Amino acid sequence: MPILDALRPVTGLRVLVTAGASGIGAAVARAFHETGARVHVCDIDRAALDRFNAASPGITASVADAAVSDDVERVFHDVQGALGGLDVLVNNAGIAGPTGPIETIDAAAWERTIAVNLNSQYYFARRAIGLLGASSHASLIAMSSVAGRLGYGFRTPYASSKWAIVGLMKSLAIELGPRGIRVNAILPGTVEGDRMSGVIAARAQVAGVGVDAMRDEYLRKISLRRMVSAEDVAAMALFLCSPAARSVTGQAISVDGNVEYL
Repeated sequence: MPILDALRPVTGLRVLVTAGASGIGAAVARAFHETGARVHVCDIDRAALDRFNAASPGITASVADAAVSDDVERVFHDVQGALGGLDVLVNNAGIAGPTGPIETIDAAAWERTIAVNLNSQYYFARRAIGLLGASSHASLIAMSSVAGRLGYGFRTPYASSKWAIVGLMKSLAIELGPRGIRVNAILPGTVEGDRMSGVIAARAQVAGVGVDAMRDEYLRKISLRRMVSAEDVAAMALFLCSPAARSVTGQAISVDGNVEYL
């Protein structure tokens, strides 16, 4: 196969993206759709889904809390009806979680962060495996974070969940490789957007500094001295589902401009 053809995802892939109505999830969903994939997204935010559907006709959707197993079952019922099977699962659902010293983080905030960021990965992966096993182009992408390879003071629930995602991915790659299912994790860095702005504002408050000063501090930690875009992350997802990546599995791949420390 010519190398340029190998870099393009197979046309007609059936793709499920969790938390796909905005941010990275929406960018990933649109990128796959533009390559000719049939895409289904789910999201907890009905209003965001309505806006996404209006802007992206042809992509089907379900309202669901990715941390609730019954909701996940309903998503897969919808996937069967809309796509008739599955080639790619992009496990993208996640929240920022609380910011603060460990002694100030209450149990409910900790548990919700773990439920959304980690438990959702388990719920969707376990349900998707039967469908992916019937595909000749099966790929599972777990969305982790640069906080899944570095310590992240005052963001312990988030960092803990993102490290756990890498462990889950590494284990599933071993478990599912003999069945032809590739499993990889993408570790986005500081992604420009509303969510990151909120994280920076919360971190600035904890540190007692201005928001602009905290933003500059984040940029100084990145070798390229700039944030990445959601489209940068989507491009990596496309690569991981292309023939060029047919031997890539079990990998935690950073898309972060090289964040040196957090």
